[in-house]
Amino acid sequence: MERTYNKQYIDLMGIPILAHTLGHFENYSKIDEIVLVVGKGEVEFSRERIVEKFNFTKIKSIVEGGEERYHSVYNGIKAVSEASDMVVIHDGARPFVTDGILEESIQAAKIHGCSIVGMPVKDTIKVIDEEGFVKDTPKRENLWLVQTPQTFKKEVILQAHKKRAAENLSVTDDAMLVEALGIKVKMVRGNYENMKITTPEDLEIGEGIIKRRKINPLFL
Repeated sequence: MERTYNKQYIDLMGIPILAHTLGHFENYSKIDEIVLVVGKGEVEFSRERIVEKFNFTKIKSIVEGGEERYHSVYNGIKAVSEASDMVVIHDGARPFVTDGILEESIQAAKIHGCSIVGMPVKDTIKVIDEEGFVKDTPKRENLWLVQTPQTFKKEVILQAHKKRAAENLSVTDDAMLVEALGIKVKMVRGNYENMKITTPEDLEIGEGIIKRRKINPLFL
């Protein structure tokens, strides 16, 4: 993102991306508490510049992440209240989640134990070898782009992370951990606007989404 700080703190329409994201969870009635996981040394910064500045009241705690994504997620899960029975994991730089996506994700996880949000790929996907030559073309109808939230019954995701730690598994998302337990993961359809802002061009797209929706940029 051509910045010296983490992308979730970049302004989008004058408001940090992370604040946009938190606004959805703050307002969604079925979210009882939020555990905010941030980079090392960013706890006080995020408390002052995000949580206190924008008056978020559901933030239960702010915890430091770890070396890899799965370490960060596990740190967050350990901070969840004991009474909580469901965990909704979401990217801070994915500010266009909707109430409908949250609802579908939670309901699917209640039934199946876990759910992830995604969308069918639009383009043909090629698998290449180490030398850059195409070796396979998977059927497009079976391929989905994975988004967040990823929602789990708490005991399921805790068991999955304990297995990862015990067996030193390397994964790129939480669903892979649950798959390693032999549990089927339910895919829930999201929408293409539920994007993760990762490049400067994404900021322009994000501004367009906010303007088209014609709503308060903070979703408050």
